[in-house]
Amino acid sequence: MADIALRFHKDMLVLSAPVEAALGRLGVDTACDLEFTLLFEPDTMEQAYRLEALAGAQCLVAPTARLTPAQLARVSMEGQAEALAQAALAALEPFRPQHVLVELAPCGLPLDPSAKASLMEHRDQYARAARLFAKAPQAFDGFLLSGFSDVTSLKCALMGVAKVSDAPVMACVRVDGEGQLAAGRGESLEDAVSAAGELGAAVVGFETAADPAKAAALVARACAAGTLPLPVLAALAVEPGGCYASADSLADAAVALRAAGAQFLRATGSATAAGTGALVAATLGEDVARTVEEEA
Repeated sequence: MADIALRFHKDMLVLSAPVEAALGRLGVDTACDLEFTLLFEPDTMEQAYRLEALAGAQCLVAPTARLTPAQLARVSMEGQAEALAQAALAALEPFRPQHVLVELAPCGLPLDPSAKASLMEHRDQYARAARLFAKAPQAFDGFLLSGFSDVTSLKCALMGVAKVSDAPVMACVRVDGEGQLAAGRGESLEDAVSAAGELGAAVVGFETAADPAKAAALVARACAAGTLPLPVLAALAVEPGGCYASADSLADAAVALRAAGAQFLRATGSATAAGTGALVAATLGEDVARTVEEEA
């Protein structure tokens, strides 16, 4: 497996779509049974990833988004954390991916930004999840922090992971078409990018359901934010009847996002492997359009 950091600011790369949608189409109640499926029905999990691998995704994202202690407690799986971490990476091995990313999503605990104990508990949630992979026999390239809707939660996650690992971290926040974070606290994409860069994120990015023109503008804003030019991840949220409901619409958007400076692309929400394939087809063999020298 190649070191993904060697490809920063160079090759266009596509991440696999979240596995929940594919598992749902296979009849799995992912709200309750995702972790059970990972441990006890590995063939079902592999079937979901096989489609993403065939679609050509260069980066397979492990099904580990809910591996924080609070999320595992919600599904009564807190005693299986280490086994789940190893099973998640093992599920990707048959496909010999170019890169593997370990995904961590918000832990779901209430957060009081003014309370030190609350902040420390949040940091510990992500540190404990990230620490599980120090013992995993399988290699991985880095962490993907996704689904964050406010800057404070993102900072807690970044600090927690940094306590236990020096692997590259991709930090991704949810924004609307105007670049406002989903929590509705008046925080902008630039706020998140600056905070992530200051805390050592290797890649910054966003997830949005906004149309391609607005998404491309968000890429340009992310490229310009912060003190150092970092690679940018653009994730497009696929919704029934939305502007990314077809593979063709994703392919067109991929061209616009690359032109704006994005390096990493992902289809999320109810995305299918066809959506991932469209992003790959539109960018395969292409270099990043905006280089570090151009941004300097």
